[in-house]
Amino acid sequence: MSQNPWDDPDKKDPLTTDDVSGEATDAAEPPKLDTKVDKALKSVADGADKSKEWRLIEKVVSTLNVEQRRSRRWGIFFKSLTFIYLFALLGIFLMGRDISGAKESVDRQPHVAIIEVRGVIADTADASADNVITALRKAFSTRQAEAVILRINSPGGSPVQAGYINDEINRLRALNPDKKVYAVITDIGASGGYYVAVAADEIYADKSSLVGSIGVTASGFGFVDLIEKMGIERRIMTSGDNKAFLDPFSPQKEDETEFWKTVLATTHQQFIRVVQEGRGDRLVDTNEVFTGLIWSGEQALELGLIDGLGSSSYVARELVGVERIIDYTHTPSPFDRLFDRLGVSIAKHLSMQLTQQWAPELR
Repeated sequence: MSQNPWDDPDKKDPLTTDDVSGEATDAAEPPKLDTKVDKALKSVADGADKSKEWRLIEKVVSTLNVEQRRSRRWGIFFKSLTFIYLFALLGIFLMGRDISGAKESVDRQPHVAIIEVRGVIADTADASADNVITALRKAFSTRQAEAVILRINSPGGSPVQAGYINDEINRLRALNPDKKVYAVITDIGASGGYYVAVAADEIYADKSSLVGSIGVTASGFGFVDLIEKMGIERRIMTSGDNKAFLDPFSPQKEDETEFWKTVLATTHQQFIRVVQEGRGDRLVDTNEVFTGLIWSGEQALELGLIDGLGSSSYVARELVGVERIIDYTHTPSPFDRLFDRLGVSIAKHLSMQLTQQWAPELR
């Protein structure tokens, strides 16, 4: 027989046994390598994904930290503003207490009380009856106040407010006959300002001061022709014949005008009577005094409207005999002044102007 293994089919070819299996085994190895590569690639990809996730997380955390720091800074800022505001209010309050305390400590010595009547005399003004009367009562209740000076610089204002002040001065003078009241007119003491002054025991002014104007006025505007030109129709409904009295958008009626003149004339006579009672025999009998004219200090002295020429210091030093002067003028609290400066007073002023257009005024 042939020794050629290829000739014997029963004999296994060494290459087809172990070798083949080996080759088969070797042929199966490449898939194993591919699996490892896939796993490696997958691991790398997973690592890349995880790296992206970590970067995203880090970014989110960093953003949150920035927002927290920013919110903390704003929180600190607003808290600081709140504390500054509260400390400012506290400082204003304590400052007001210190000033009032200083006044009270000085009040223990003999002095002359001075009260400012400055500006328009009106309900919501500094020279309102409430403010002036409060100061007057405090001055009269202080034993160390030898006398009271009303320093007046006012063009006039409400006859009601001026009347309240005049009546209170007369009442306090009757209760305290030993404490004299002096009125000192600085720039102007006209109309309602002079109405207040005549309640004093004596009146003094500078030679160039403006004094007098004993009269009453009421003014307004008429818009009848204007609304006609603009094509506006006035519609008004009333339950009384005179409820739309002196309406600025309606034609002026003669009977309404005459009636209003009687109201002004009555108020004028009240003013004249108060001046005559206050000045008495010192007043020169002349019709010009009550016509609404205003006089200089020298002319007012000749007419008996004032008693002499001089300032507040002159009155305290020469007439009272006490040089120390203490201001008793009533001033609003620091909180009231603060709110007024924030604009509340503007609204009040506008409301007063709109509602009191036709109200009589001592001017």
